[in-house]
Amino acid sequence: MENENEQTAPVTTRSVGTRYGLIMAVIAILYFVVMNVAGVDMTQGIGRWASIIFYIGIIVLAQKHYKENGNGFMSYGDGLGITFWIALITSVISSIFTFIYMKFIDIGFVEQIMDKQREALAERGLSEDQIDRAIEMSSKLMTPEMMLVLGIIGGLIVILIVGLIVTLFTQKRNPEMPI
Repeated sequence: MENENEQTAPVTTRSVGTRYGLIMAVIAILYFVVMNVAGVDMTQGIGRWASIIFYIGIIVLAQKHYKENGNGFMSYGDGLGITFWIALITSVISSIFTFIYMKFIDIGFVEQIMDKQREALAERGLSEDQIDRAIEMSSKLMTPEMMLVLGIIGGLIVILIVGLIVTLFTQKRNPEMPI
């Protein structure tokens, strides 16, 4: 039986960000698998924008959780702290998954991406020589190892930018605290 006098530990930006970062990582992995199986290009159109909507939703939920389980307030800095932990956890876990997927599960995945890139360049009217040079340059960045590093860095940047904007609307300053 629980003691009514026991107090639970206060929420922190790290605890909330970690919790929701894990949730977002699972969603990102499921999203990747579903979109890949469906053959949807995740670099443009609905494939790209749907992930931004997920980011917004998770950040809003995390910041709401922080306010509801804390003192009811959240400074802009607290909101960015939550977003940082979400971005870090999500980017690392989903990038490791992508690395494992590209390296061991679907070794032709990179080749499919390169073929799509080749088609897109041809549609833009580039010559075969220009296309070959562009593919050669981008193939250096399309290894599973580079995709791991770029996924972590890119994920951090994109999620933090989304969080910067979301937190403008979700922050709730404590009127008793100086600005």
